[in-house]
Amino acid sequence: MADTNIAAGNRRSATDHSLRHALLDSRQRWRDLVLTSADIVYETDAAGHLVFVMPDPVLGWSTSTLLDYPADRLLISGISSDTFNPFRVTAPVRRRRCWLQRADGSAVMLAFAAAPLVDSEGRIVGTRGMGVDWSEFDGAAARNAAALRRGEVLDHILWRMGHEVMAPRMMQAALDALINALGAEGAAVIDVQGDASGRLMHVAGRGAEEVLPAAARLLASTADLVADAGSDGRPILAATCRSRFGSNGGIALWRSPGSRGWDGDDRLLVESAASLIRMVLEHETIQKEMAHQARTDPLTGLLNRRAFLEEINRHLDRLEREGLPGTLLYADLDNFKPVNDRLGHEMGDAVLVRAAQVLRSAVRPSDLVARQGGDEFALWMDGADHMTAAERADALCAAMPEALREIVGGDPPTVSIGIVTREAGSDEPLDELLRRADQAMYLVKHSGGGHWRVNSQDPL
Repeated sequence: MADTNIAAGNRRSATDHSLRHALLDSRQRWRDLVLTSADIVYETDAAGHLVFVMPDPVLGWSTSTLLDYPADRLLISGISSDTFNPFRVTAPVRRRRCWLQRADGSAVMLAFAAAPLVDSEGRIVGTRGMGVDWSEFDGAAARNAAALRRGEVLDHILWRMGHEVMAPRMMQAALDALINALGAEGAAVIDVQGDASGRLMHVAGRGAEEVLPAAARLLASTADLVADAGSDGRPILAATCRSRFGSNGGIALWRSPGSRGWDGDDRLLVESAASLIRMVLEHETIQKEMAHQARTDPLTGLLNRRAFLEEINRHLDRLEREGLPGTLLYADLDNFKPVNDRLGHEMGDAVLVRAAQVLRSAVRPSDLVARQGGDEFALWMDGADHMTAAERADALCAAMPEALREIVGGDPPTVSIGIVTREAGSDEPLDELLRRADQAMYLVKHSGGGHWRVNSQDPL
């Protein structure tokens, strides 16, 4: 009986050994199969950290470096508006593509198969998956993959820009997307028009002031695309963006000191992106011109009435904080209609332009001058009381006919001016201030014109 039990035990031991051997052999075959078919095999925990990764090294990284490493940091962001994350899946996926970063900083596109890991209660506690490098099948595939990535980056930039209306925000979105896609430390749009030192127009990231001199020199060169290293070791890539409106500048990107330089794919991407940057620069120029036209009288170049009122409100806020007065002058040309009737509207326009020049030269650059309409003008003087304004008005009443005589001859228009002062701490509304200035000016006109009058706070 004992011999029988011993024999049975030996058979079970032999069977167990055979099963273990078969299991180990099966695992090894499975491991060999996975390693020959995948460029990365991994598992992550609930926090998204890598708890298993093979082979060693993987994408140039040693597995010891990647274990307990946040897997999301391997992703290259800013490529599409719906970036797939193979390390955090909620359902099984196959053949989903994603860009990862190699240890040398370059990008690689992989196709992933992955599935979520769940616990006994059905909660997702991690991800298991594998990825295959699609960009290294052959040279043509690599070129196609690089072109695909460039297209995705440019699509993402356009997508980000499409969510903005104003050109500066469009530019910021484009620069942010380029920084993410290229692993750059910073990016800037630089104007080198007439200044070899350059002027920063738009900035994203860090280090702009440090690279500005070197980047400006690169953009001032004859080449459309050029790379170099700054004095602090930052690799710089610059591309010109010459717009249809005459601006001379471009875009510069840089990596942190000691980082890898710019490869051919980087250059092609930045060269393509430069066309989008140029488009935004032209859009910005158009927006600025439209804003200028919306605030400016087209004939004289002075502020129009709406812009004048907006600016006065801003000036009043500052004067209140500083405890200073402000003074408004309303000016109207006397006998302007006969000039139009006798000499024509073209000569009348010339008179208005010359009158605007006289008014503008009579005040400081920080003061406001506007054409209210027709032959009426308004001036706002920061910090001036009615005495200072009266001296200025007296000089204008003398200078205006002398200046206009050069245009119309011996009987030029004169000017009537109404003056009101708003003292610091006054609660007088702006429309009442305008009414009093207009009233004072018309009293001057009705008394013959060619002089000025102060309208005090008390009713006339």
